[in-house]
Amino acid sequence: AIQNWPWPTQKKQVRAFLGVVGYYRRFIPHFATRASPLTDLVKARGPDMVKWTEAAEGAFTDLRTALCNDPVLIAPDFNKEFILQTDASEVGLGAVLSQMVGEEEHLILYLSRKLLPREQKYAVVERECLAVKWAMETLRYYLLGRRFTLVTDHAPLQWM
Repeated sequence: AIQNWPWPTQKKQVRAFLGVVGYYRRFIPHFATRASPLTDLVKARGPDMVKWTEAAEGAFTDLRTALCNDPVLIAPDFNKEFILQTDASEVGLGAVLSQMVGEEEHLILYLSRKLLPREQKYAVVERECLAVKWAMETLRYYLLGRRFTLVTDHAPLQWM
């Protein structure tokens, strides 16, 4: 049904699509960044009709495809150490929670959110730190009182 979702022509239809795919956001890596062109469409003031951009068309197709692929997520084992990976871009924040099962790392969930306009003005180190803070707060029920490894691609954060 998702793969055959018709192209929205009105903001209300775009919001409905975002509502459906947003419900499954934890199964879609970098959801906020991928959905950003669509959320920008419904934010714009003006007529209710949608003016499609190339980026919005790509995002719509990408999200439809992402929902049709099988997620390879596992249930968490609270007796094992978690691995939390965070990242920030100019558009959004992302995090992945995983665990080692044998010699392989298995994904538990994905998180992402779009940056607020004021947060987009932060320096790179501030955005990366915000990603860590946000992910730890969001996943506090998984992480509180447990050992976990934090992985970030931003070298200055290793000294915190």
